[in-house]
Parts: sequence; C-alpha cells; structure tokens
Amino acid sequence: MDATGTSLVAPSNYWELGNSGTWILFIKVTGLSVYGGTVDARGHAYWQCRRYGKSCTAGARSVSLFWCNNVVVSGLRSMNSQTMHMAIDNCNNVVVKNVKIRAPSSSPNTDGIHIEASTGVTISGSTIMTGDDCISIGSGSKNLWLERIACGPGHGISIGSLGDNANEDGVQNVTVTSCVFTKTQNGVRIKTWARASNGYATNIVFRNLIMKNVNNPIIIDQKYCPGNQGCPRQSSGVKISRVTYTNIRGTSASKVAMNFYCSSSNPCWGLKLQDIRLTYLNKAATSYCANAGGWSYQEVVSELCTCMNNNSFMTSPPPFVVINYL
Repeated sequence: MDATGTSLVAPSNYWELGNSGTWILFIKVTGLSVYGGTVDARGHAYWQCRRYGKSCTAGARSVSLFWCNNVVVSGLRSMNSQTMHMAIDNCNNVVVKNVKIRAPSSSPNTDGIHIEASTGVTISGSTIMTGDDCISIGSGSKNLWLERIACGPGHGISIGSLGDNANEDGVQNVTVTSCVFTKTQNGVRIKTWARASNGYATNIVFRNLIMKNVNNPIIIDQKYCPGNQGCPRQSSGVKISRVTYTNIRGTSASKVAMNFYCSSSNPCWGLKLQDIRLTYLNKAATSYCANAGGWSYQEVVSELCTCMNNNSFMTSPPPFVVINYL
C-alpha cells in the first residue's frame, strides 16, 4: 500500500472520530506494507475539551495494528492524534521506520507508538514529538529493538506502566540504542504500579543515548500510583532484573539525574551501569537509589549507590547517594 503524497484529514467535529476509538485500523492482516502518507487527526478541539474537564468522548488512536503479522510501516507522518498516534497490539514481526510523529507538548495522552503483547518489533530512524511517551511498552512484549529515535518533547521511552493487573505477562529482551532525548520529562524509564502483580521486566539494554536537558534521564519508578487510588501503602510485585545502562551522556534538567525507586518487596537486581556522564548546570549530577543492586564500571564510580554491591542487592539501602561522574 503506497500512500506517498496522500493526506488524510479528520473531520472538524472531533466527536465523529472520537467515538470510533480508532481511526485507521488493520486487524488480523499478514504481510502488510504501508509506505508514506500523512494522517492529521486535528486533535486540538478534543484536547481542549479534556483540558477543561468537559464531558468528552474517549478519543481515538490514529493508526492501530491488532493481531497482525509481518508488517512494515515506512515513511508515515502522523500529526495531532486525539490519543495514541500508533498502537501495535498482539502483533508479530513489525518494522516501523522513518516515521514522523508530532503533537504539541501540552497534548494529553498522545503517545507516539505504544507496543502491547507483541513480539519482534523494530522501530528505527524516526522522529517523535508528543505530549506523552514517545514510545511506550506494555505487558507481554518481547524481542524489541528501538534504534535512532529522536524523542522530544514528550515523556521519553517507557517500559510500563506494568503491574496494573495482578496477573499479566512480563516484558523481556528490549534494546534501546542510539537515541537522542531533547527536553523530555524522562529519558529511559521503567514504571510499575505499587501493588501486587506477577509481572516482570528483564533483559533490558539502554545504550548509546544522548540526553539534552532531560528532567529524569534514567529512572526506575516502582511507586506509580496516580491519585493514590487502588495502591496506597502497597509495594510493587513487578520484578525488575538484568537492566544494562551503557554510554549515556548529556545534561539533566534536574540535580538528580538517575533515580532507582525499586520495590521494597521485590528489589531490582542485576543492574549494570557503564560509561555514564550526566551533568546538571555544568556540574556532576546526583542520584537516588533504593532497593537496587548490581554493578558499575569505568566512568561510573564504584560508590554510585552503596546498594549497588557486586552481584547482590540490599533490601534497606541508604536513602540518598551523591554521584560524582568522572
């Protein structure tokens, strides 16, 4: 399907699109290829409705792939989606390359690409500017490769939130490499609900990343509980292990450039930190570390966090540790 030079523009009345839930839907398709094209969902009126708390439709995703196999999406341009720009759900062997996604930084829930319960997804050579996650990864996803992504504005690249359900599949074998984050809320994030779950995230690699004035360049947040609803005073059951951070450089917009808020009942283990240089106002950044263990190498000093002892984790690490980057 060659859509080069073709533009689709949504109706001016956002209710017409918003009631559908999704605008362009591919379901149970094998061997799909989409090249080029522009879709403009004209989401501004919908966002305004959301902003002022009016009775609004649920909103629509712009492009959705459900239960599809062997898919290539190349050169697509998506603008101003009401909610997510692209959803990849229960799919296998999907390649997304050279796409451009754009929505204002103030637009709510306009994730660039969301991956859920999918295997073998590659996203490369793309520019994503949104009001939410540039790329988000949900439960049941594995064997993902994200490369050469320019992210920002937005909330960064996120695994999660995981643990919303007590019984859910985990996330494994994810590589994020050669990406640039510009003025994003987060760089690379793993986020889990602070309540019981059998979920997990393991074998994750973040490498060769550049941060430009990012609020939270590196973060694991296992205390996610918006509005303190359904999880107050609970601990996350999601198990996080074997996460590697290598060659991550740039500037932080906050003094604390790296946050590991791991679960007290299921500490993070097997974290590996190597060759990390992050600064704040031209000085060494700092870090917070709780309930996490692993290793640090080369340009990350061995005292990165006292809970980061060789091949171990501690359940009661010190609450705050200052990091000096060489």
